[in-house]
Amino acid sequence: MAEKILLEKNLVVRHSAVELIEHWAIAISGFILLLTGIFELPVAKRYYIITIPGLGWSADFITSLYLHYGAALVFTAVAAFHVVYHGARGEKGLLPQKGDFAASITVIKSLFGFGKEPPMHKYLPEQRLAYAGMAFIIAMLIISGLIKTYKNIYAPDMSPAVLLLATWIHNIFFVLFFLTFLAHMAAIALKANWPMVRGIFTGKVKLDYARHRHPLWLADIKKK
Repeated sequence: MAEKILLEKNLVVRHSAVELIEHWAIAISGFILLLTGIFELPVAKRYYIITIPGLGWSADFITSLYLHYGAALVFTAVAAFHVVYHGARGEKGLLPQKGDFAASITVIKSLFGFGKEPPMHKYLPEQRLAYAGMAFIIAMLIISGLIKTYKNIYAPDMSPAVLLLATWIHNIFFVLFFLTFLAHMAAIALKANWPMVRGIFTGKVKLDYARHRHPLWLADIKKK
């Protein structure tokens, strides 16, 4: 469903079904990748993770590796689909714009009572910056992960230097991915962002909220 104001329901369609599927596929597969990536380290027995109901397999390296591969397949496929699908449709709303950094500081300050938040389009400036950062992190994870997978399956004699570089890149961006996940959760915890949580699950947000915070977005919808 395209962006649409549902006046009788006091709602605005913010995300399509495709966008919701993309979001949750990346979120769930990414979470599995985080867990299995940790489980591939010798930590499950040491920290008694195996005693948690349902995680008795967590100390089995091969099981964790196969789950990691399965989640990586979904993660990579959805990321590629996202780029191709939205690129073909010419959708650029989440791409960073000139002045986003300064605008994001203004928005963040307003959340703590310093100044007033300016009227916004569909996405906040910090959302666009976070999107660019996450896109880069995901790209580096996928590229380094593909190199490591190629070595494991097809090229056991791969250059140690290349493998070491890919491993370091994968590990560094694994940590960055985890930190951005925490930042994402922290942003949702801010009261001003609570109304957007509804959109993550239903694709729709309250019209009153959109009028208050995203009037420029509503103006764009009315022009269509």
